[in-house]
Amino acid sequence: MSASHQMLLGHYLSGNSVVHRTPLALKYLIVLLVGAAVLLWRIPAVGLGALALSVGLFALAGPRVLRAWAAPLRHLWWVFVILGIYQSILNTPLFAVTLVSGMLAAVQCGRLVLLTTTQAALLDGLERAASPVRLVGGNPATIALAVALMLRSIPAIATSVQEVSDAAKARGIQRNPATLAAPVVINTVAYAQRTSDALAARGIMERS
Repeated sequence: MSASHQMLLGHYLSGNSVVHRTPLALKYLIVLLVGAAVLLWRIPAVGLGALALSVGLFALAGPRVLRAWAAPLRHLWWVFVILGIYQSILNTPLFAVTLVSGMLAAVQCGRLVLLTTTQAALLDGLERAASPVRLVGGNPATIALAVALMLRSIPAIATSVQEVSDAAKARGIQRNPATLAAPVVINTVAYAQRTSDALAARGIMERS
């Protein structure tokens, strides 16, 4: 898994800052409040204020975490640019600034939770939050495991796309999505099979 994809999604960075020590429930509450604020009050002051808050929280988490703040901009800047242009034409430039800044703020606050919380703590919190499913015969541990596998699979697939693309470029092959699709699908299926075998070997699931 490449470091760039880890930083983009939010790979845990160890630390002893006040943000790292903040209870998981409070971190989720902050994410919820920021998301609700930028959704309910679509004005520049709220969007830009939430974005500034995200920068402040990243800084509070320490230099290593702060350096990871710009990761989405390095990889997904074009998405925000296209969205901003589209909203400027459809609505107004001021609304575009409000929407893009609010969206980026919500994304960054969500990433901060991943960057400052161990995966074990995240999954324990998710398992506790999912405990009501026991009332309908569900298993909270299974839900937590499914989320863990999803978090691991996204960067794995992204890395596969990058590796196949780089290999095609090195061989002078045009990087056409249709041409690269087959190798990526094969790599993804192989990754899923390895994951299934590992789970079966630990008795978590049965091989078919």
